Amino acid sequence: MLYFSKLRIVFISLISLLFIFIASNNILSSDKKFFNKKINLGLDLQGGSYLLLEIDNSPVIEQRLQNTTSIIRTYFKDNDIRIGNINLNNQKITFSVDQKSKQKVIDIFNDQESEINPYYPRFKSHELVLVDLGEIFELSFSKQGLVELKTSSQDQALEIIRRRIDEIGTNEPNILKRGNDRVLVELPGLDNPMRIKSLLGKTANLTFRFVSNDNQDSFGVEKLRYENGLDEDFVSKRIILSGDNLLDAQPRMNNQDNETVVSFTLDRVGAKRFGKATSKNIGKQLAIVLDGKIISAPVIRDTIASGSGQISGGFTFQSATDLALLLRSGALPAPLNIIEERTVGPDLGQDSINAGMVALIIGFILVIIFIFLKYRIFGLITNITLIINLFLLIGVLTIFEATLTLPGIAGIILTVGMAVDANVLIFERIKEELKIEKNNLIAFDSGYTKSRTAILDANITTLLAAIILFFMGSGPIKGFSLTLGIGIFTTLFSVYFIARLLTVLYVSKNKEKEGLI
Repeated sequence: MLYFSKLRIVFISLISLLFIFIASNNILSSDKKFFNKKINLGLDLQGGSYLLLEIDNSPVIEQRLQNTTSIIRTYFKDNDIRIGNINLNNQKITFSVDQKSKQKVIDIFNDQESEINPYYPRFKSHELVLVDLGEIFELSFSKQGLVELKTSSQDQALEIIRRRIDEIGTNEPNILKRGNDRVLVELPGLDNPMRIKSLLGKTANLTFRFVSNDNQDSFGVEKLRYENGLDEDFVSKRIILSGDNLLDAQPRMNNQDNETVVSFTLDRVGAKRFGKATSKNIGKQLAIVLDGKIISAPVIRDTIASGSGQISGGFTFQSATDLALLLRSGALPAPLNIIEERTVGPDLGQDSINAGMVALIIGFILVIIFIFLKYRIFGLITNITLIINLFLLIGVLTIFEATLTLPGIAGIILTVGMAVDANVLIFERIKEELKIEKNNLIAFDSGYTKSRTAILDANITTLLAAIILFFMGSGPIKGFSLTLGIGIFTTLFSVYFIARLLTVLYVSKNKEKEGLI
């Protein structure tokens, strides 16, 4: 029946007022707000930087296989299995085994129920594939193993990228996965991405190693350049300490030399290892290596047992701050390559906002005029409902602190059109009912009831399309589908609760009047 209880009237009024209050929070500039959430503007409206990063997993795969090579050597030696010619090339490990031990090797890699296999989880057959080539074996990552490795690498990279960006204090960053080897970074309000690109482009793999010109070094040596790009030194491959042992790093001013340094603090294990290494190697140079380049190579004058030290290298305060930030946030599991970048200036963003608002206002005014001329008092009810519907939509977006983009504004404009369409269907159906029913209350009630199926069908199919766009699309498409999907729910609420309530109030007072619509 065309009837609303007092409880329902109060409920609808409170809901409407609540969302109007929440939506108005985006306009109010006062610091004394009871509700501190608001809609965020996307890159195309606020301006900012867009970076699509690709993870280079080749070094990770090589490192994992190197670790596996060491495990194979140790494990086979402990179990009296003789292997020879073990090599790592093209992301494949090759080694030879005598005929007596051949079947035992196959069982180790393929038999998951083996008594010894649980102690060596890297030998699991779903991660590694062992191929018998007759005289030699070939070991490489399986497809599933590569997927697991890439997923793990992406998760680590995502967390470290988030830490680095949070340390800088960028407002409302958007950091998302793309596939299994890419990361999308959106930084609204940032129109100079050079510092971000510099920070994200560094792996920040810190190691402490001794300078060694002795080719007889049991661990081997390699030639590394200093960060200035001019000097170079031979450095032992033996890693005394890595960035994993770092607890904190901060830029500091060295009062003695009046230069900027990076002061670091080690954890308990790192401090013990560092103290032992420095006590036995007084007089030697300790190279501090970051991403394959020597930052500095100071001479050890005394035992460093305190677990803290300094890194010097002719830093400016900005570069020291950035280095400390990189060390605190941790090393990336693999290098990142920037494969796409875009920068939107704030002026262009403001132009987009103005253009979108002009389009919304013009469309809204034209709709209001048309509906009012077509349906008179009920057109006025529809127009009031449309305005409340917009407040409802903006209120929901505000609660979730959604990011509004230019396609999102297009979704809002489309919502206005759909809301009008629902009201037109109802009013045209009421006209048909008035031709056969003289009682205004019954005719209006039948109009709302009989048009419900058509309205629900239209909105549900649109909602399904919005859901598919949201989960299958990305970027701007998500913004459009989000506002459209929320707009469908607010439209149905406003049509069947707010507009119907106002219609009931008017028709109840004019139930004997002819030609209401």
